[in-house]
Amino acid sequence: MTMYRRVLASLPLLLWAAPAFAQVPEPATQPATDDEFVFLPVEPPPLVLDLPKYPEYVPYVVAEQPRLDKQVRAMLEAAMKTDDSAAVAAVVKFALQTQSYDKDEIRDMQRTYNDRRAKEIAAKTEAEQNRIRASGILQLWKGQIELGGFRSTGNTDNFGFTGSVKLDRKGLNWEHIITATASYQEDSGSVTTSQYLASYQPRYQLNDNLFTYGRVQYERDRIQGYADRYTLSSGLGYKVINRPNKMTLALEFGPAVRYTDYVDDAASTDASAATTIDFDWTINPTIKLTQDATSYIGSDNNTFTSLTAIEAGMAKGFKVKLSYSIEHETKPPSGSLKTDTISRFSLVYGF
Repeated sequence: MTMYRRVLASLPLLLWAAPAFAQVPEPATQPATDDEFVFLPVEPPPLVLDLPKYPEYVPYVVAEQPRLDKQVRAMLEAAMKTDDSAAVAAVVKFALQTQSYDKDEIRDMQRTYNDRRAKEIAAKTEAEQNRIRASGILQLWKGQIELGGFRSTGNTDNFGFTGSVKLDRKGLNWEHIITATASYQEDSGSVTTSQYLASYQPRYQLNDNLFTYGRVQYERDRIQGYADRYTLSSGLGYKVINRPNKMTLALEFGPAVRYTDYVDDAASTDASAATTIDFDWTINPTIKLTQDATSYIGSDNNTFTSLTAIEAGMAKGFKVKLSYSIEHETKPPSGSLKTDTISRFSLVYGF
């Protein structure tokens, strides 16, 4: 009876451990006594954490990318409001050096500026081309009028007056240049200087630097020994330096035919090789240096001319000009010197 009472006393413990899996002990090698108890192992209850409920999604906060410094951006925007691409490139260069972490944003700003400038230049070029195509023969002319005095040495030694006109019309491919120069002086009722020159030169531009040209020229200088001289030439030209409004250097070469009616000698017709150098250098917005030189090399006579001039701006459209010209003939007419020089000081009006 004692054994049954002990088993009944442990019944509540067995009911509490019902979910547990009972492990049946191996059969004892010796029979159990009444004083020994049988304990079944019991697993502990599962651990339950009392935590707040998690949201169904992870919170996401929108954050802007790092922005370029406001002062640097303002500096770039101020430069990009101008048409000076060189200044913009310089500002961008220094901005990239000091704001390397924002280089992508800086380059995007520069790319936008370059695209805008390219579109503006293309639109301006197209509008200018349309204007030129629609222009008449009497339009698009530019030129200058020169009036002043000169001092000559050589066949004459005196002081006189000179005047010249130069007209220039530039089209899409064609350029037309017309020049006329006159120098005249009387001394004690007799004419001591009487020089006249007129020329017309058309040019056709083959590409940005290469062009073809033709030239018709008339000269008259009885003091130098020829009553009339006509020159007809054509050839090729090349712009060695082509920086408009800054510096240009053009070379021309081609055959020429000259007809000269001398005052005392018989008229003659000669074939020669003609070369021309045309150099313009705009030193600053008000000062310009020019150098023009020509040569006619023939079998009987060679002619070399040089005109060096410097111009200085005074007022809008007006300039003062100081020039020095040399003309050399290897075989001049009878009674004439080989070299003539003229120094001129004149007032120039451009239109």
